[in-house]
Amino acid sequence: MSTTTIRLPDELKARVAKAAEAAGTTSHNFILEAIAEKAELAERRADFHALAEQRYAQFLDTGESIAWEDARTWLKERLAGKRVKRPAARKRAR
Repeated sequence: MSTTTIRLPDELKARVAKAAEAAGTTSHNFILEAIAEKAELAERRADFHALAEQRYAQFLDTGESIAWEDARTWLKERLAGKRVKRPAARKRAR
């Protein structure tokens, strides 16, 4: 395990200490968890954007999409607990 030094403003250091105490942990562990959460968030955001780019490229390539009304109906029925067939993508008239 490597060591990294960070300089915290006194106000932030006090806030971290107070939050760590309330969470029942040390300031060190609180900071480690915060960094891990932030890194995971950044990774998830990057994955989301990569998937969006992939799907957009597929849309541009095929011209197929699912109409909002079809998707909305499908989502509502799924939320209601119904087993419904996923709507099919198809080319739309312009």
